[in-house]
Amino acid sequence: MMWTKYLLSALSVVALAATCGELRAQSVEWSTYNGDLAAQKFSPLKQITPQNVGNLAVAWRTHTGDVSSGGPPPAGMHNRPPASGPQADLPPTVWSATPLFVNDTVYLGTPFYRIFALEPDTGKVKWSYDTNAVLEALTQPDLKNRGVAYWQADAPDASQACQKRIYIGTMDAKLHSVDADTGKPCADFGKGGVVDINQWNVENAKWPLSILQPPTVYKDFLFVGWAGKDWADAVDPPGTVFALDARTGALRWTFHALDAVDAAKSGTANVWASMAVDRDRNLLFLPVSSPSPNFFGGNRLDAISLGTSVTALDVNTGKVVWSRQLVHHDIWDLDTNSAPTLIDIQKDGATIPALVQTSKQGFLYVLNRETGEPVYPIEERPFPASTVPGETAAPTQPYVPLPKAVVGDKWPGVFGLADIVSFGYCSRAAATLRDEGRFTPPSLEGSLVYPGTIGGIEWGGGAVDPSTGTFVVNYSSAVQIYKLIPRADYDKAATAGGLETGGFFPMTGAPYGVQLTTFLNPLGMPCWKPPYGSIAAYDLKTGKQLWDVPFGQVQQYGFYMPESWGSITLGGPVITASGLIFIGASMDSMVRALDLATGKVLWKSLVAAPAVALPAVYEYKGKQYVVFAAGGNSILTPKVSDEIIAFALPN
Repeated sequence: MMWTKYLLSALSVVALAATCGELRAQSVEWSTYNGDLAAQKFSPLKQITPQNVGNLAVAWRTHTGDVSSGGPPPAGMHNRPPASGPQADLPPTVWSATPLFVNDTVYLGTPFYRIFALEPDTGKVKWSYDTNAVLEALTQPDLKNRGVAYWQADAPDASQACQKRIYIGTMDAKLHSVDADTGKPCADFGKGGVVDINQWNVENAKWPLSILQPPTVYKDFLFVGWAGKDWADAVDPPGTVFALDARTGALRWTFHALDAVDAAKSGTANVWASMAVDRDRNLLFLPVSSPSPNFFGGNRLDAISLGTSVTALDVNTGKVVWSRQLVHHDIWDLDTNSAPTLIDIQKDGATIPALVQTSKQGFLYVLNRETGEPVYPIEERPFPASTVPGETAAPTQPYVPLPKAVVGDKWPGVFGLADIVSFGYCSRAAATLRDEGRFTPPSLEGSLVYPGTIGGIEWGGGAVDPSTGTFVVNYSSAVQIYKLIPRADYDKAATAGGLETGGFFPMTGAPYGVQLTTFLNPLGMPCWKPPYGSIAAYDLKTGKQLWDVPFGQVQQYGFYMPESWGSITLGGPVITASGLIFIGASMDSMVRALDLATGKVLWKSLVAAPAVALPAVYEYKGKQYVVFAAGGNSILTPKVSDEIIAFALPN
């Protein structure tokens, strides 16, 4: 019987080895816009390390064909005319999509509102789906897409269609559902695979509720926010989030950010960014934007408590569990613009269920995600009053002393080089502007606002290593000028054709229009001192900043500016368990890997255009990939592309 014992033992070893090999071959996914529902933007993968990341090479690249720099439609698009006619020029594209890797497939949405399904190791197109959406800038200056979402049944039945689904939204407010394996429409979703979100756009319906951010998927729910047309009107559609049935598209509940009184005279306070979900507590976290009009609040002086907030809802009912307002009476367009990152923090011997909400104002709000109470104190501090007739700025604002804000309370001051080459323009202009530091209100003479609406931390948000509590975030240092123009003067200038350039926006229905400009000299140089963009790391256990370094490079006139100047950035970081940060985001069209311990750049590669979204990090057949959509954004540079590019270590 001894030989039987040895045979069984050998077979056990073989079985164990086969099982281990099978586990090693299993895919590690990137299944949502932020990697997971907690928006941690973290991958457990360790194959690419600080020691070998310098060997990264292009594994594959694919071009979708869905790109426009603002000219005639590409060849072969005769069947996709804009609403204004087949010969009309297309708007430029903005591609802020994070690829998904799930179901052994890379999925992405494009600014022409098509879905592509790609082989994860070659980039070869498996299938594509065309929404046939109108390619017209209905609510945005450009054609824009931030990607797709994925859902699957608890126990998928291979004999049934649409057990796994991909969703994509369009600027004209249509939400499409297709089979993730075939790309065929799911007939049981809405009408023939499409739900018209605009059917619920019933108040102040001046434009469609554009579905540019993919829905957040949890269990059998789709949570759908929307984007609108900024700075055009005083009264807009009021902010809503819709919970839909993932299979049928039926409406299950609606969240309203404004009460009936405010909804009638204001609008927006919508959720245009991604959301997060606490699975254990069935909580949905919303980053709520500012009410309209964005730069004058005389029509909404009563407190709008959910405006510019992070708000927690009960997943099943949509009822508010708690809300924390981040800006009182927002007159700076400081939208809460990214999903909060959910993380359990080890602090003072206790485990705190926390979230970190990044912000345009540069603060990191660390809150207890069960209650909304601050983990680190938030103070109410007095800030300047408004001098604009009809306006009353909030007397105090929430202020976060710890963690340290990524931008200071005062703007960096005049950049000597920019001032010299413009013969003192910067210093002369600064002397004419109202400047009282953080939260200086818009004014009739023009206010120097820091950080402005493009400054601080944008929609990429931050990333966290959950094992150490190290939080990383990139940010911009940008100075802008807000100038209110009395209605009669604005309308007279508009009639005379004097507002064609220069950042003028009507805020129709308000007593003022607004001119919003970035503080540049006539040569286009920033009038404020660099760095213009940086990246920083924090220890969430203590709130202390670990490091803060300039990030990216400004590319102008074909030249790269010094690395110490950094770059304005759009997009965010991803952390891996090996101690790396992967990020695009900068003006120079580079994608980079940084050392999590120091912020030092360990690797970089030039791609076709700025990668203004999170990369996806996944493993397929034992190989780790990092994939970027290099699509560009006109806020950074006119350069646009349709490139999806994957990096991996050589075999």
